[in-house]
Amino acid sequence: MNKIISVSSQPVPNLSATSERSQIEAERIQEVLTLLTSLVAREEATIKLIIDCLYDIGYVNLIDKKVRFRPLNSVAKFVGKRSKPVAKIFAWRWFMKNCPQLIARWLYLKVKF
Repeated sequence: MNKIISVSSQPVPNLSATSERSQIEAERIQEVLTLLTSLVAREEATIKLIIDCLYDIGYVNLIDKKVRFRPLNSVAKFVGKRSKPVAKIFAWRWFMKNCPQLIARWLYLKVKF
């Protein structure tokens, strides 16, 4: 009538091992983030050159795609070329703020199965 359920027969998950592993993973990802931040600071000139090249390609493609009217297209390209220093400052700030975290998250997803 009364069924007695044996608690000892059911496997108990090892929560401490899972928690410990998660803590180690979090610490290692934090180390990767620190290393990436350091790398970005050391390679500032290289990253700024990369931003410069990407801007040169990107603003022309964006203007060609969005501005179909030929005379306005030329004016927009002229303005885009002249605004490059300001755009590079904003791109550098965005890169410094976001890219180490984005790269660390991407790398973690690559090694997480």
